[in-house]
Amino acid sequence: MKVLFATLLLVTLVLTSSLIHSTMAHSPAVLGEGYCGKKCAVRCSKAGVKDRCLKYCGICCNECKCVPSGTYGNKHECPCYRDKKNSKGHPKCP
Repeated sequence: MKVLFATLLLVTLVLTSSLIHSTMAHSPAVLGEGYCGKKCAVRCSKAGVKDRCLKYCGICCNECKCVPSGTYGNKHECPCYRDKKNSKGHPKCP
């Protein structure tokens, strides 16, 4: 009886662990993977403060589903990205 209980507990822990890992791996907030991660890495490659650039680029990409090409400018390629403003009225997306 104890062996059966221990086996079931171990199987449950393994399944729970793999489920949590796969859920976190496909989260849109995870940068460095998929469309947004790759596009934002290019967009922020020459940024002075890369972590901030990647953060805001990722937020904008997840909402707009696009990132302008290049490291600066070209915002006409993605109107949603271009038109996002912060609370002070300045452009939100790098």
